Amino acid sequence: MTARQGILALNKPAGMTSHDCVAKIRRIFSTKKVGHTGTLDPEVTGVLPICIGRATKIAEYMSDYGKEYIGEVTLGFSTETEDAHGAKVSEKPVTEDIPFQVIEDILKSMTGEIEQIPPMYSAVKVNGKKLYEYARQGISVERPRRKVTIHELELLNSDKTLTKELPVFSFRVKCSKGTYVRTLAVEIGERLGLPAHMSNLIRTASGPFTIDECVTFEQLESGDIPLDEYLVPLEKGIAHFPKWTVSDEWLFKIKNGSVLEAPKELEQSPFGVYNEEGKCLAIYEFHPSKPGLIKPVKVLAID
Repeated sequence: MTARQGILALNKPAGMTSHDCVAKIRRIFSTKKVGHTGTLDPEVTGVLPICIGRATKIAEYMSDYGKEYIGEVTLGFSTETEDAHGAKVSEKPVTEDIPFQVIEDILKSMTGEIEQIPPMYSAVKVNGKKLYEYARQGISVERPRRKVTIHELELLNSDKTLTKELPVFSFRVKCSKGTYVRTLAVEIGERLGLPAHMSNLIRTASGPFTIDECVTFEQLESGDIPLDEYLVPLEKGIAHFPKWTVSDEWLFKIKNGSVLEAPKELEQSPFGVYNEEGKCLAIYEFHPSKPGLIKPVKVLAID
């Protein structure tokens, strides 16, 4: 039987880590060659592309995707994890209604390139140790600032006023890799003069993969549809790369990872090298020390 290969757009359930999902996919698909394309916090649901078989070779290129989320913010108290699952660290009651126009103006001011300080409960490393490991030991360390880009930040509530009795609202955000949406919720609260936390979060897109095309573990385990039909070709995962299509005479050299003369029509790298049937054979880049040549960074052998 031919080994299964391709990309699975998984709708990750709450309560599972990304590694838990990989382990379960290995079991369902009866293969060890499985990898995810960037972690989702355990309680966050939504789009988690999973690479299977030959597609695992491109997983690293998929981790740089832009992302889209729908987040729910609750005002009135903050938590140590910046979400609904951490201990409460500060509290201040919402004593008056807030016009949604005020919140909309704050969201507009937060679009573009911004700086964030990663939360203590995150996997960012400081001196070789993950921040959450410091946090669990009660150790506070200086956290590195990082620049991220907020492409779109849209309020989803249609009412005119956020009531003090129910100080909860939702937004949709399109952002660059590395954005902490939990931290966005806290920052919005700070600008309102109130503690806040992210009370719910769903990833609705990761690069070209959207929540509408995702499958659940229940669907995979039901047996109603053959597992192969849930997989999309790995070429979708690198569709954002420039393409160079070659004739059959090039195939042997490319499959063997040869350094080649650079095609004149390509100006950016890395890029995918495709055969005439539309299969990606390799990922190449301009040679760093030999102008006019290209070198392989990933050969995608075809079974």
